Amino acid sequence: MIVTLTDFGNSEYLGVMKGVIYSISKKSRITDLYNEVDSHDIKEGAWILLRNYKFFPKESIFLCVIDPGVGSSRKGIIIETENYFFVGPDNGLMYPAAKEDEILRIVEIKYLEKISSTFHGRDIFSVTAAKLDKGINLDEMGQFIHDIKELEFYQEENKGEVVRIDRFGNIITNIPPKDKKSYKLKIRRKTKKLDFYRTYSDAPDNMLFLVEGSSNTLEIAMKEKRAEKKLKLKLGTKIEII
Repeated sequence: MIVTLTDFGNSEYLGVMKGVIYSISKKSRITDLYNEVDSHDIKEGAWILLRNYKFFPKESIFLCVIDPGVGSSRKGIIIETENYFFVGPDNGLMYPAAKEDEILRIVEIKYLEKISSTFHGRDIFSVTAAKLDKGINLDEMGQFIHDIKELEFYQEENKGEVVRIDRFGNIITNIPPKDKKSYKLKIRRKTKKLDFYRTYSDAPDNMLFLVEGSSNTLEIAMKEKRAEKKLKLKLGTKIEII
């Protein structure tokens, strides 16, 4: 199975990538993880991949294209882990998930010649994912390397960062919950008390609150409203929840 993660939205770029895959490997199965990552936001994509890759069948190939450095000297790579393959640019996007699943081997993609300078998703990564799915060996794809770009999420005890704002306006953090009924949110030198609720429906109307999200981290939410509009937080904002 090939799983796509991109910032292409519902554009022709995604369709063309799938067309390339089927042209090479007609029996491939392709599914989408998420293709609405904010444009060029490597960190948001890395978080989505980290929290969701393990729900896919073992030996799935993750085709990851969030690539603001396309056409530059950054490498294209394949990461083989204990259970999966990750194909995409060497910009940190795939590193947290690959590290968690234990990296076995890394290949710098070197076998392709005729490529565009602006669409490596089509000309390099889709081709490579399709060939992997057909059973082509890693050593035929390029040269083995050891060092790749690392990406880490900021976290120290009760401190963390905004890792995602979902389509409902919930502010997702990387801070794990504790057994507490209320917390203090510290941000921009201001402190705000937030109650914790088990579900969104348990919370009162028109109030900010905390909930444990599907990623098992704390989310700041408002019942049927957008918490991000209330707090005006952005991806990467550092926060403390105690």
